[in-house]
Amino acid sequence: MTPSARDEVYMQRCLELARKGLGLTRQNPLVGSVLVYNDRIIGEGYHHEYGGPHAEVIAIRSVADPSLLKKSTLYVNLEPCAHYGKTPPCSLMIKDIGIPRIVIGCEDANPEVSGKGITIIKSGGAEVVTGVLERESRFLNRRFFTFHEKKRPFVILKWAETLDGFIDRNRDECGEASPSWITNHTARMLVHKWRSEEISIMAGTDTVLLDNPELNVREWPGINPVRVVPDKNGRLFEELKIMDDSSPTIIFATGKTISSGKREYIRLPAENFDIPVFLEELYKRNILSVFVEGGAKLIESFIISGLWDETYVFSGNKKFISGVKAPAINSEPIEKFEFRGSGLRIYHNRDL
Repeated sequence: MTPSARDEVYMQRCLELARKGLGLTRQNPLVGSVLVYNDRIIGEGYHHEYGGPHAEVIAIRSVADPSLLKKSTLYVNLEPCAHYGKTPPCSLMIKDIGIPRIVIGCEDANPEVSGKGITIIKSGGAEVVTGVLERESRFLNRRFFTFHEKKRPFVILKWAETLDGFIDRNRDECGEASPSWITNHTARMLVHKWRSEEISIMAGTDTVLLDNPELNVREWPGINPVRVVPDKNGRLFEELKIMDDSSPTIIFATGKTISSGKREYIRLPAENFDIPVFLEELYKRNILSVFVEGGAKLIESFIISGLWDETYVFSGNKKFISGVKAPAINSEPIEKFEFRGSGLRIYHNRDL
């Protein structure tokens, strides 16, 4: 059946609800659900946390008069699940309750679900409408779809550059031991918000040795991402902040290593020590996304490989005159912002 304009209105509400789970659902997709009876919302919900109830379950439980469910339309931005995981299948629950009409934003990319949830619901005699705000639904869950369709994590690159195009000073020449901040505190808070929304964060060995970063979430509430560092030549040492056990840490290495505590070493042959292999290993560990914060060499490696999805570039109002040249994206940004003396450009590598 062809969707109506009202279907799009209620699907938009599903997307608004689903966004509230960003950074909380981890490996699970962002899902919102709405129940409508006589053009009135009688229940709604969204997936709050990995392992917790799904959006459809929360929406159904929120309905004050359960007898209305058999006369209502259920809206959900992603196909209801069809398999037993940490929770029972939502599609089977919807069928058993007897909800007569279900409107879905897009089909699930997970092979355990794809098409199967719709088949289960239809087998109970319900009307199923798909593809309502499909593009918007896929974009919201672009991390999830990239992971399942491309078999790799969703990759976000981020850096800050000066007005004259430098990402850092030549610290070995100027004698500076700490980084020179290019942006302001507001921009740094935003970066910590972004960190809280991704599963992992990656930095190069030079950046870790020069800056000794914690690579965690300090200025925004949320879950610390898994720290990832490629260390081809074994230069990292125990006193670095990333070596503590405050957050899970993955280190790619070529020599003999022993994993301990929350630190996991992944040994790779020197000839295969590159971006595609890193992403393959992260995919094996169910890591949906990686936020790459530097330095310039690591970011440029991602750009050259073509294995990136989004890029955030801050521009400050400083000039370094000389230093480490910032990476470059050979395309126009899809969005530009100005706030509190810093600029922000956002790039997409492909149509998301």
